[in-house]
Amino acid sequence: MNLVQTARKPVALLLAITVLLWTSAAKADVVTHPMVTVGSKKFTESVILGEMISLLAEHAGGRVTHRRELGGTRVLWNALIDGSIDMYPEYTGTLREEIFVGQAVGDEDALRKQLAVHGVRMSEPMGFNNTYAIGINPEQANKLEISTLSNLRDHPKLRFGFTSEFMDRGDGWPSLRDAYRLPQQDVRGMDHDLCYRALAAGGIDLMDMYATDAEISYYNLVVLRDDLQHFPRYEAVLLYREELADRAPAVLEQVLVLGGSIDERSMTAINARVKLDGVPETLAAADFLRKKFGVDVKVDVESIGARLWRTTCEHLFLVLVSLSASILVGIPLGVIASKKPRLGQMVLGVVGVVQTIPALALLVLLMTLLRPLSVVGVESIGAHPAIAALFLYSLLPIVRNTYTGLMGIPLPLRESAMALGLSGKAQLLRVELPLALPTLLAGVKTAAVLNIGFATLGALIGAGGYGQPILTGIRLDNISLILQGALPAAGLAILAQGLFELFERTVVSRGLRLRVRE
Repeated sequence: MNLVQTARKPVALLLAITVLLWTSAAKADVVTHPMVTVGSKKFTESVILGEMISLLAEHAGGRVTHRRELGGTRVLWNALIDGSIDMYPEYTGTLREEIFVGQAVGDEDALRKQLAVHGVRMSEPMGFNNTYAIGINPEQANKLEISTLSNLRDHPKLRFGFTSEFMDRGDGWPSLRDAYRLPQQDVRGMDHDLCYRALAAGGIDLMDMYATDAEISYYNLVVLRDDLQHFPRYEAVLLYREELADRAPAVLEQVLVLGGSIDERSMTAINARVKLDGVPETLAAADFLRKKFGVDVKVDVESIGARLWRTTCEHLFLVLVSLSASILVGIPLGVIASKKPRLGQMVLGVVGVVQTIPALALLVLLMTLLRPLSVVGVESIGAHPAIAALFLYSLLPIVRNTYTGLMGIPLPLRESAMALGLSGKAQLLRVELPLALPTLLAGVKTAAVLNIGFATLGALIGAGGYGQPILTGIRLDNISLILQGALPAAGLAILAQGLFELFERTVVSRGLRLRVRE
């Protein structure tokens, strides 16, 4: 016994030294290779700038995650504030007209002071002004003799197609309409990339554009002169968290070289390489950095197989975690609903109302609700809000089918179970749930199929999955990318349905299956 105790001391000491060395090495690695999360919006130029920032950060030794193609301005701004991302490219006009609308931030110094209140700093402008513009087909412009925005007042029948964000923002359609007293009523919100296709096909007459869009020259569009100078300047800048200067100074120093380095012509040319020539954003960004700064950055262009494997793993993670949680919660709720009628109606009503909330609205709502939990490691973007939304959407079919299956058990069978002297718990587990199992499993199967489809929307908040190639494909007008997300999602839904059918045949007796079908 003494020998054992004696042997334990050096082993314990060895383990303690190992843990200490491992912890020290981990801390040293964090200092030498700090983790940095970069964000970008859901349009090509923002993704390209995000890739430039990411490549420079990696070149400086950072371990970088690029959350690509996130939703609108507010999504990225809130993610920056709560620490879900460390930096992202933005525009001064957006800051003044969207983030700090109505506040006195007319000059750059005032803007920097207001950002500092939120613990955010701003880089020097990158060198180009990507302001808003209104575009029209040249044939239409010549026919109607339209060259300025003021000329639009004389043509009330024109059809406008604007990005959804432009429809509501402070410098967007409402203020443009008021400033120019425009009478048009046929105004619809659309995806930015779809607007170009609609304009080229004649589905709309005018659209909002960004000054550096490659499609302007590609479609030979006429940019109407802003004769009242309504749109402010949109200088591209980098926003980053203040604490990054202390946590990753070398990374920040390297990234800030972008200040004053990209003129409007260069940015338009890079956009064209990606949008029109099909060059991956990472490669286009790396080529610019190599040519401009001589920075030899390593670029790994993801193959189709690697992308499919990655998105499949991400999608399965979202689906399996959320569906498992909804099963663990939904079945007990269905049981409670069947046993307590008044409470049951309330439960069914609540899960029914959740199902009616539009998916995008639910995602944004959950992002807001989860933001205070960032202090305990819960992110307001990415997988956490996506899983929470999918969990809520999966509850209704599981709860309702569990309730329906239990309530549909014939009264004589219930009475027989009671006559046998079984306890309430035994009746539920040995008689009622087995009899309700076919209907219950049908609800789980429905939830799984719906879950797989809804999970594609998680890409809008950085959760990845099959929605990522779909979003990128829509943005780049790339049918192949769209299919790389849509077809696997459809295949996964069919596979899930088949697996549940097989599972039902295994655990449910043939007689019960036939009774349910009847």
